[in-house]
Amino acid sequence: MITSTQQIIPMLSYEDGVAAMEWLCEVFGFTEITRMTTGQGRLAHGEIAMRDSLVMLAEPTPDYQSPKHHIENCAIAAKAYQVPYIINGVLVYVDDVKAHFVHAKATGATILSELEEGYPGSRYRAADLEGQRWMFMEKK
Repeated sequence: MITSTQQIIPMLSYEDGVAAMEWLCEVFGFTEITRMTTGQGRLAHGEIAMRDSLVMLAEPTPDYQSPKHHIENCAIAAKAYQVPYIINGVLVYVDDVKAHFVHAKATGATILSELEEGYPGSRYRAADLEGQRWMFMEKK
């Protein structure tokens, strides 16, 4: 159990929450904390962590559409997502952003921007297997 004083906890929806949890742990280096599934194997509630910070995941309804699928089916969304920036995403601080970038790129993350230097720290942007956007940053 995480005993963080974290005041804000991201809550993300996925079409396949179990696969997303496993992917996020493998590719982005999170640790699985909690996995609660329904009798049908859907993720009712999941928690992953990096150090003492949580991210919660779930599969809200069978009708939910991930950003990846929404972009494929909606011209307006596709146009909005052409930029490499974070659109409704999560910022995560890591100790070694270059090593994190190399690992994420090698294990299947969609890289939205290469490593960038400058204030407020070195960073890169990536999308996960369902199109959720993440920025990873190393504080200076």
